[in-house]
Amino acid sequence: MKIHNFNAGPASLPDVVLKEAANAVINFDNSGLSILEIAHRSPEFKAVLAEAKDLTLDILGLKDKGYQVLFLQGGARMEFLRIPVNLMRVNGKAAFLDTGIWSSGAMKEAESFGLCIEVASSKDRKYCYLPKEYSIPEDADYFYCTSNNTISGTQITHFPETEVSIVCDMTSDIFSRNMDFSRFDLIFAAAQKNIGIAGVTLLVIKESILGKTNRNIASILDFQEHIKADNMYNTPPVFAIYTAMLTLRWIKAEGGIAIIEKRNQEKARLLYAEIDRNELFEGTADRLDRSKMNATFILKDESHKKAFDQFLKERGIYGLEGHRFVGGYRASLYNAVTSKSVNFLVSVLQEFEKQNIN
Repeated sequence: MKIHNFNAGPASLPDVVLKEAANAVINFDNSGLSILEIAHRSPEFKAVLAEAKDLTLDILGLKDKGYQVLFLQGGARMEFLRIPVNLMRVNGKAAFLDTGIWSSGAMKEAESFGLCIEVASSKDRKYCYLPKEYSIPEDADYFYCTSNNTISGTQITHFPETEVSIVCDMTSDIFSRNMDFSRFDLIFAAAQKNIGIAGVTLLVIKESILGKTNRNIASILDFQEHIKADNMYNTPPVFAIYTAMLTLRWIKAEGGIAIIEKRNQEKARLLYAEIDRNELFEGTADRLDRSKMNATFILKDESHKKAFDQFLKERGIYGLEGHRFVGGYRASLYNAVTSKSVNFLVSVLQEFEKQNIN
């Protein structure tokens, strides 16, 4: 039975990436060594790292625009710490848009380093919508937002016009849609959604924003130290970076973000249309703010839950459980999730409806 993977992360990988990564575990680039064994300072891995960086800037349209690419460890939560350390001036302040657990967590971490201003929040309705009207203090060192909320299923479509540096956590929707990425001074994304496997976080940093805090920064936390060391300040996660490079190659070969975005729009359209039509289910995020990456929904009648969960299991639907904080269901439609899988999920929802509507 084919398994259809809608897990929120670690998530689906393209078949070609899985096959190439599997081959490299046995014999990387006909070297006779596994990718798990090669030295991180070897010419072979340096070439992998260089290609991953180059593909990142190319796909995002940021080549020759003053950006540096880093692949670091610690997940997105580590960047909650590293970002204020590197960007918030001593006695400075930062502005935050609170649209979910991840943005509120980032703000909590930053409060140890300066004044944090919440410009708006959707916590009053359990983050099922996005605030629309807010102002960003002109003297803020940076404005922080999360582009896609994996838990509640919302996604920012319009980012604010501001002279303040914009920092964006794009963990769950990077490389999924076209936008002017040069509007952001720092983008970061944990890899396990649209980039590769868990264990590495991608950062794209406009180098001109660094070195302005008047703060002594521990070297392991200092973006400038990592840039100066060419991502080799400490041993990088070789296999995770290699898998990210393969995924970036796949995105490029598929036609780049423009093609990927069209597929993602169609997948989301198909699934949301069924959720809205089906008498047994309803979406949880406001329609205007729905994520194209994470479709969240619930059963209108919770008495169907046990039967529905078993129904999904028998048909090979994996990872549809909602986040432990909110429950319900969540279909993650990341880049590698195929239209075939989404169509199959739609048919499963329809079949369950037929069997349970009197």
